Amino acid sequence: MPLGRLPRLAAWTSSLLLAAGAVLFGAGQAGAAADFGYVALGDSYSSGVGAGNYDSSSGACKRTNRAYPALWAAANSPQSFAFTACSGARTGDVLSGQLGSLNSGTDLVSITIGGNDAGFSDVMTTCVLQSESTCVNRINQAKAYVDATLPGQLDQVYDAIRGRAPSARVVVLGYPRFYKLNGTCVAGLTEGERSAINGAADHLNAAISKRATAHGFTFASVAGAFTGHEICSGDAWLHSVNWLNIVESYHPTAAGQSGGYLPVFRSKA
Repeated sequence: MPLGRLPRLAAWTSSLLLAAGAVLFGAGQAGAAADFGYVALGDSYSSGVGAGNYDSSSGACKRTNRAYPALWAAANSPQSFAFTACSGARTGDVLSGQLGSLNSGTDLVSITIGGNDAGFSDVMTTCVLQSESTCVNRINQAKAYVDATLPGQLDQVYDAIRGRAPSARVVVLGYPRFYKLNGTCVAGLTEGERSAINGAADHLNAAISKRATAHGFTFASVAGAFTGHEICSGDAWLHSVNWLNIVESYHPTAAGQSGGYLPVFRSKA
């Protein structure tokens, strides 16, 4: 072989090897992406109630592309994304209607659940419409339920998730505190009621965190992310009571989903 052809042959061989390597590594990366599955479970805090732009096909579940699960999926492009969270969901609803997309190939699961079981909606209605003492009594009833009954209900949900998705990373997100005390609000609930409601949120989050941790799941608190953005803060990421659209009351706005829930979930996913 003429010596002049050696450099060209070496260059051609190197190019071929580099191309083959690129194909192999590229296929590996594509394969990793192709195998990644994300399932978003839970209640209205995961479906995105309060953020608007609801998907009409989701009906009363009120799912939206402004909710943190959809925002995370849009940014990370998992090969499969099942968004089954639904407004008003309780633990029993998750068990009966949201787990079908979980399987041995599921890599990531997110969930908010427990607030409806504890009677969150009724607590807020009572506190808005009735006296401070009645409000506090209803909060105490909810806290007693969280202590006595909710842990077993959470265990059922968490056991079912792990049974269906044995290898998944499961991120259990909590609920925000609703009020900035001594803030900008000049009417509405008393400071005593606001403080009691915040305390109930902390109580609920502690119970959820304990059961999630016991199952080897990751608990993600959003309380810090919403600090400075509570109702009465002057820059709220939560809707106050809205008589024209009552279902959105006390739920995160679009900013609350993108600025509150999404960064917290992203840090744990």
